[in-house]
Amino acid sequence: MDDSSRPQTSAPSAHAPADRPAPRRIGVLLVNLGTPDATDYWSMRRYLKEFLSDPRVIEENRLKWWFILNAIILTVRPGRKGRDYEKIWNRALNESPLRTITRAQAEKLSARLMPEGKGIVVDWAMRYGNPSIASRLEALQRGGCDRILLVPLYPQYSAATTATVCDKAFEALMGMRWQPALRVCPPYYDDPVYIEAVATALEASLKNLGFTPDVILASFHGVPQDYVLKGDPYYVHCAETTRRLRERLGLDERRLRMTFQSRFGTAEWLKPYTDETVKALAREGVKNLAVVTPGFAADCLETLEEIAGENAEYFRHEGGENFAAIPCLNDSPEGMRVIEHIVRRELMGWI
Repeated sequence: MDDSSRPQTSAPSAHAPADRPAPRRIGVLLVNLGTPDATDYWSMRRYLKEFLSDPRVIEENRLKWWFILNAIILTVRPGRKGRDYEKIWNRALNESPLRTITRAQAEKLSARLMPEGKGIVVDWAMRYGNPSIASRLEALQRGGCDRILLVPLYPQYSAATTATVCDKAFEALMGMRWQPALRVCPPYYDDPVYIEAVATALEASLKNLGFTPDVILASFHGVPQDYVLKGDPYYVHCAETTRRLRERLGLDERRLRMTFQSRFGTAEWLKPYTDETVKALAREGVKNLAVVTPGFAADCLETLEEIAGENAEYFRHEGGENFAAIPCLNDSPEGMRVIEHIVRRELMGWI
């Protein structure tokens, strides 16, 4: 047979389908709330517009809210919040502490999962701002991840936090021809490993204080009361976290109290409010106060500026003396133990 009669084969074109699958990987995407890219007016405005335009966050009439947001809030709030961010900004890396800490959590989780081999890829994203959820899901998919575990870093579930992370992830999948399988880590508000980590970290911080708190506040980010009345389980989750912390620490309801911070607008939010409680305690004669924030997986504006700054000032102005803002779990050994625990649990059957 001469060459002309042989079946002709050629290298596949760049657009031809592959004849065997690429190596399969598993992606793990840690997601936190969000961060502006910088503290200037326009960076803050972009961030706040994305955040406050989310109907999961602001459940108002859309036309009415569009006018309020664009005509009033986005005119004055970016400058004020930019000044707040300036107080806590990581100047060495020119980024917010939340970005710094979330990146560190992803890097340390990746190292902890190394015994499983190179088949697991850990990444991180922000619901609002950068890096976006869509960009990181696409990067994981391009990197060969056909299964992805989405990890919203919110111990307590709320539609305004966990649900909106899922919304954005599902929206990104809608644009993919080849969708990876997706799992979502459930809330871990009552997980024994999480409760033990918060309690252990709190005990360690209290030992290093130069005073003994008369009262400890467990301060959670607030949501409008109406959201809970519509069926959001957030209040129940926060209450259960606080109850289990009391049991673990041996404290009663007077010594460890649950409060809610960061309210916005004129609607009634979950009570008691943290700032009003701080002021009232000082006026009642409490001299030593500590605040722990179990609902935050990483320190951010709400813990570093609102609690450690504003509320410490309120307390001392009303007659209090010693105030301590307890650090979040962050990328500490206790914090990483929680993240690794929930990730390994949710990866069962994949690894």
